[in-house]
Amino acid sequence: MQRLRYLHYSLRTEEAYVYWVRGFVRWSGMRHPRELGAEEVQAYLSMLANERKVSASTHRQALSALLFLYREVLGVEMPWLQELGRPVPRKRLPVVLTQSEVQSVLAHLTGVTGLLGRLLYGTGMRLLEGVRLRVKDVDFERQVIIVREGKGGKDRVVMLPRALEQPLRDQFEASRRYWLADRSSGHPGVYLPHALAAKYVRAAESWAWFWVFPSSVISTDPRSQDLGVRRRHHLHEKRLQRDLKAAVEASGIAKPATVHTLRHSFATHLLQSGTDIRTVQQLLGHSDVSTTMVYTHVLKSAAAGTTSPLDGLMMHGRLQVKERSACYRAMPSCIAAATSAS
Repeated sequence: MQRLRYLHYSLRTEEAYVYWVRGFVRWSGMRHPRELGAEEVQAYLSMLANERKVSASTHRQALSALLFLYREVLGVEMPWLQELGRPVPRKRLPVVLTQSEVQSVLAHLTGVTGLLGRLLYGTGMRLLEGVRLRVKDVDFERQVIIVREGKGGKDRVVMLPRALEQPLRDQFEASRRYWLADRSSGHPGVYLPHALAAKYVRAAESWAWFWVFPSSVISTDPRSQDLGVRRRHHLHEKRLQRDLKAAVEASGIAKPATVHTLRHSFATHLLQSGTDIRTVQQLLGHSDVSTTMVYTHVLKSAAAGTTSPLDGLMMHGRLQVKERSACYRAMPSCIAAATSAS
């Protein structure tokens, strides 16, 4: 973990890499990784794919963890690791909700998770970007929110929805009560990234760095488990994940929607309203516009607006039925006319 933190990997990456390395060591019968080679690594990855049925992205993550272990921790350069095949993730179109579906889902979210869900849909922020939001990064005057250290460690600016201005101010008041309680009880300040806590000694205890969505309980800092530092963290991301799942079910929506679906819907609805793709790219924080282009594929699918041949058959069939019905209705008069003429 020391090497991961030295290279400033995120906590989520740290947890994932440690999980896969421990799993590899346990699978090998608690042998040291230096004693293992290409055959064992390949067998472990094959087990993940064939027995545990992990996805391609999970398979790639496990391989990356082992590469990091040998190269960065053990300092061992093994060319065979580079030769191991990396599964190619399947390209899938994102799940997108219609505006009425989003409205229905958000209507079933209440309280702090309701505000957080609206904020994610209204700004396109990722879940962790939302729960890690700090007081100092919400600018009510300029109507913007600064997203710090998003995916890839990048900062960006998103809009602050006017509809959420007052709810956010109310949330600030609730958050400030937690901050005042922590200061009066002498709890350590909030977690600060990298070396900021050492550079700005009092910053962790300041209101500016406090969470917009703080947890209601004090817990042990996961980055200092050995020291046992207990402080207030942000709202746990599982809160919204659980509440949104219930909201989707209550709305009767059959799509496999998750919290990230709100981000997909945000981008799609912006493009539908005429926002140019470069603006959407900046709001989402994509380095390459090709990543943003997936939402244009959702909008401009060849299936949309193209008439199915079945519709043509059914239309032709209805016309034939109408014509036959007219003939059948006219048949008695035709027979009577022919009989009288004979």
